[in-house]
Parts: sequence; C-alpha cells; structure tokens
Amino acid sequence: MRKIFNKKNFPDPYIIAEIGVNHECSIKHALKLVELAKKGGAHAIKLQSYKAENLASKYAKAYWDTKKEKSKNQFKLFKKYDRFSDEDYYKIFKRCKKIGINFLSTPFDNFAVDYLNKYVNFFKIASADITNLPLISHVASKKKPIIISTGASDISEIHKAIKTIKQKSNAEICIMHCILNYPTENHNANLLMIRHLKKEFPKTTIGYSDHTLPDKNMNILTSAYLMGAKIIEKHFTSNKKLKGNDHYHSMDVSDLKIFNKKLHYIKKILGTSKSKNFIKDELVSRKHARRSLVASRNLEKGYKLKKSDIICKRPGTGISPYHFNKIIGKKLKKRIFEDQLFSWSHISK
Repeated sequence: MRKIFNKKNFPDPYIIAEIGVNHECSIKHALKLVELAKKGGAHAIKLQSYKAENLASKYAKAYWDTKKEKSKNQFKLFKKYDRFSDEDYYKIFKRCKKIGINFLSTPFDNFAVDYLNKYVNFFKIASADITNLPLISHVASKKKPIIISTGASDISEIHKAIKTIKQKSNAEICIMHCILNYPTENHNANLLMIRHLKKEFPKTTIGYSDHTLPDKNMNILTSAYLMGAKIIEKHFTSNKKLKGNDHYHSMDVSDLKIFNKKLHYIKKILGTSKSKNFIKDELVSRKHARRSLVASRNLEKGYKLKKSDIICKRPGTGISPYHFNKIIGKKLKKRIFEDQLFSWSHISK
C-alpha cells in the first residue's frame, strides 16, 4: 500500500487551500493565490479541473445561495471558469514546486484524471461524485492515494465508494466529512460526524472539507481538528469581498494565518503524551501537596499502633497513605512526637 497520510512526517493537520476556480481563469491571479496560500501556511493548494460540457446539463439548476452567486444555471457558471489547459496547470504546478507547496486539483472527468496524474501525489474526489463510480474507479486505477469528500452522502454511499476504490487499488484513502451547502450555516457543520467516520472506518484517515463562512477565530476549523480531522480543506481567495463564485465562503491569507496560529496554541496545550502520567513540573507537587502518615499524638517507643494514632497530612515526603493499614498493629522502634511524619525507621518489622 502506498502511504502518504500516515507517514510520520505528514503534517497534522494537513491544510489544503482550495483555490477551486477562484482564479477565474487568470494565470496571474492563480499564481498569486499559490503564493498567498504558501505565505498563510497551507501545505497544498487545490484547483478544480473540468469542462462544463462534461460536467453539467444545460438544464441543471443552481443549488447554491444565489444571493451570493447570481448564476442560476450550473452549466453557465461552470462554463465561465473551464478555460485552463494542461499547459496552464503545468505553470501552476511549476510555481508550487518552486516555492514548496503541493499541487492538487480535483478531476471531474476521466480526461482530467489522465492529465493531472503526472502532477499530483494523490487525488481528491468531490462530494458530488461520491456516487459516480465510473469516475472513482478510473481515479483508483492510477494506484495513488485518494481523498474523497462525503458531502450530502449517507454511510452506505461512502461504503460503496470505498469498495469501488479497493477493487482497483490498495492505496491509502482519506474520507472527508463535508456538508454540501454553499455556504454551510455554522449550526449545520455537524462536526460530530467526524467521530462517527473515525468509528466506522477506524483504519482510515479522516479529514474535513469546510464550506462555512470564516469567522475571526477560525473556530470551525480548529474544532474539526480537535474532533480528529487530520486533513483540513477550505476554499481560498485573495479577497473575500469579490463577487460570485466561491469567494464569499472562502478564507483569505489572514484567516489562514489565524488558523495556523490557533493550531500552534492548541497543539501546545494538548501536549505530546498519549497516556495519562504526571509530568516533570508536577514532581514538586507530588512531594509537597500529597499526604504522609503523621502521628496524631506523642507516642513512646514500643507502643503498638492503632488507627487513632495516625492521621494523613501534608507533605507527602514520609510514608504514603497507601501503607496506612500496613503499619496498624506494628510496634514503634523509637519515640515519635505529635505531628511528626512517620518513617520506616520508626516501624518494627
């Protein structure tokens, strides 16, 4: 199995800045977005590769918020932004390689799968194609790791898509929780579904693809990370005030920097230990905030200890309360004073 997502040096989380077609078929703008994504701390940029004629019927109606994106026909909208050629993608790929950010693009037909194969280390399948088993099968035939989004799907559809991939390839898979609304209302984000996917597919990497409007603290994305998303994808733009397309629900470079800053803080407070244990800075507390066995009154040498002779008090530098019952009935080898900590030198064998 070819592995990328579970390698030790794979970023946690892996951040994909989804440019999509926010470049609006301008190579200059696309290259600018690549630079901004790198500056903001993304690990990859992702475009969308399609031809409108292969994607949507001329009668396909809009399913997005037409107050934000005025187009009411899918074909007409997609036709605006389907002019990039293989040569254009190569230019973007070269820029990505030069500055050290990964190049990705979602293919929407077999032709796109074939020409993108030479540029990408792994493929991304869109939510809307989770039932497009012929396309999924063709992507899987390339034997590369696959990220598949699950917006608007149920668990049986996800299983069918994964089964289709595994029939062609044993390459690694990442399943992305996603809500297929543009934009997604915060209360519809349903991040607990990430946990369900982790439970349903325990050996599979789980991620999150987001369509909510970015908030000033990027709380949806950081919450997704805390739910267990290892790959996080969000639409990316140079200017959220630009009209139409995906600009209105995209993050910009400032949002991306805020997200990375919050991630750094979250990782710091989460720590590195995966099991419960005390830390080095707690050693002093273990000694002085815990309790020891202490004499409740003056006791003479040879005295046989009773429960009422012992009290548990701080500090914890003497005999631990674990041994309370162990010393009951034992004789004292030497005198001990009220409020003095017992030591094993006081106790006869």
